[in-house]
Amino acid sequence: MRYRFWNASILILLFFPISASLVQATEADALAISANIQATHLPFGTVLNPIYNSATGNQIVGYTRCGDSALWTGAYLAAEAFRYNVTQSPDALNNVKGALAGLKALADVTGDNRLARCMVNADSPYAAGIESEEAANTIHQNPPWIWVDNTSRDQLVGAFFGLGVAFDMVNDQTVKNGVSALATRLLGFVAGNLWSPNDDISDTFLLRPEELQMMLQVTQHVNPANTIAAPLILLPVNTGVLVDVQSNDSYFKFNLDFMTFYNLLRLQDNTGNRGAYQTVRNYTAGQQNAFFDIVDRGLNGANAARDAETMALLNEWLQRSRRDVPVNLAGLIPICGSQTCQPAPMVLRPPDDFQWQESPFQVTGGGTGLIETAGIDYILPYWMARYYGVAAPLSVQSGAAPNAAVTPSSIAALYGSTLASALAGTTLDAGVQPPPLSLGGVTLMITDAAGVESGAPLMYVSPAQINFVVPPGVATGTATFTVLNGSAAPLTATAAIQAVAPTLFSMSGDGKGVAAASAFSAPAANPSLESPVSVFECSSSGCVSTPIVLSAGAPVVLSFYGTGIRNRSSLANVSLTINAINVPVQYAGPQPTFEGLDQVNVVLPLTLQGSGEVNVVLTVDGQLANVVTINVN
Repeated sequence: MRYRFWNASILILLFFPISASLVQATEADALAISANIQATHLPFGTVLNPIYNSATGNQIVGYTRCGDSALWTGAYLAAEAFRYNVTQSPDALNNVKGALAGLKALADVTGDNRLARCMVNADSPYAAGIESEEAANTIHQNPPWIWVDNTSRDQLVGAFFGLGVAFDMVNDQTVKNGVSALATRLLGFVAGNLWSPNDDISDTFLLRPEELQMMLQVTQHVNPANTIAAPLILLPVNTGVLVDVQSNDSYFKFNLDFMTFYNLLRLQDNTGNRGAYQTVRNYTAGQQNAFFDIVDRGLNGANAARDAETMALLNEWLQRSRRDVPVNLAGLIPICGSQTCQPAPMVLRPPDDFQWQESPFQVTGGGTGLIETAGIDYILPYWMARYYGVAAPLSVQSGAAPNAAVTPSSIAALYGSTLASALAGTTLDAGVQPPPLSLGGVTLMITDAAGVESGAPLMYVSPAQINFVVPPGVATGTATFTVLNGSAAPLTATAAIQAVAPTLFSMSGDGKGVAAASAFSAPAANPSLESPVSVFECSSSGCVSTPIVLSAGAPVVLSFYGTGIRNRSSLANVSLTINAINVPVQYAGPQPTFEGLDQVNVVLPLTLQGSGEVNVVLTVDGQLANVVTINVN
């Protein structure tokens, strides 16, 4: 089967409408999430998730996840503490103080320094629903509050994670004093009550020595004068984690492990603690988890591939629904037994209130779309990434879809502010091939890992975004991107250059939904009589897929457009599934009309007849591209 390169007029219709509308993890997203948490997720001072009147409605009719409020409030405290350290924002400091006050209130309301799971104003219209949901954890009255007991170790781990981070990230004496006092109170209760969060020996921290050591170290760090001593006999620090890594069951245990070891290794980095951490890290390292990745950055230093993955996963997080929508991956991606064969693409995974505690191999999950997650799973790793230099105000990604790695001869996008200061809010589209090296007074220089500098052809320029082509021959490794726009100082960013980083264009411009693709059919009896086949249709409201009709007498050749594909090791290492059916790839390489544009050609098998709207999953040299869709009649 031969393949076709479509003419420039068709590709202009496909490509240029989407050239300036990509999704990129930015500070603006993090700030918007923080504002929403303040507005809707802290009805009683600690983190809860609102329940809406319908899957598309905005009227709050209740709140849920009260039982984990202490844990997520601690995580939120950590997120805002990192934000404050990076930005020195007064708003971030206020949020830190508010989250700390919420945790303190959970200790105050119990009357004996134990940490409540959550607390609710008894007069609230939401109180009855929360009481019903949390009845198994025991409800106590302390007017005007009710509070939920039976606190688990998880809640203390989350609280101490936030306390340890806030003490070190926030240079404010009021915050430091508050952290010191609260940590001492909480550990004092645990030490005096069977080393348990709720005076129950079956839930004792003696069974999780790494968590107990973390709390001891944090308290000693924030209050050196405290007199709480460790138990005389402690199990080896790796006792719990050796059990954890036996399976992916109860995946949230790994999230608790990373929260624990982040503070423990920062404060007590010895052979035993590091060995226990490495056991967990080795088990989860390939499971595509942005929070775990950024904790590892904090504990083990820079790693270009891991750090690029962190940003790619955060970019993909932004494409997800914030509601608990139902998800079933069966038939969408390969399934092995009761789980996915490999970590599912982040954009497809079943939802959770903290996505990084959800197994990446889970096939089904979610609810009815009524519950909104807080978004702490974005702002916490994002601000940690900013603190550790993984994310920057100026950032680079693929030009087709969120992927923080780019390749030689690929289309890429750079995001920031005042990138083209002379344009004063306007935009410029080069509109020619090959693109020029200067546009609107802007040039972009790339210095690769070998120290070689080259200019990047510019396709599109605006104050907030530059689309460009990575020059051929750029060495793999970390490259520096320098924007020269006539301002006093150049603007710089770094990004990973890889040989392959496949991404596919979509008609929505964000790398998801209807594929940017073209197709033709040809009668088997006379292949020269080709006819175009519609793949999508667009209007002022957007683009929708057009059902592709398959027939035995006229095979349909479908071409997907992407970038970061052409440097693949071999065609045999390029695979594509449609509706989980493997479709042989006829061609995967450059599209010659547009610089940096790649094309993947397949012949649609008749087994796809009647499939409807289906997912397209491309893998190149073992790397998954973003998922797009087509419609097959």
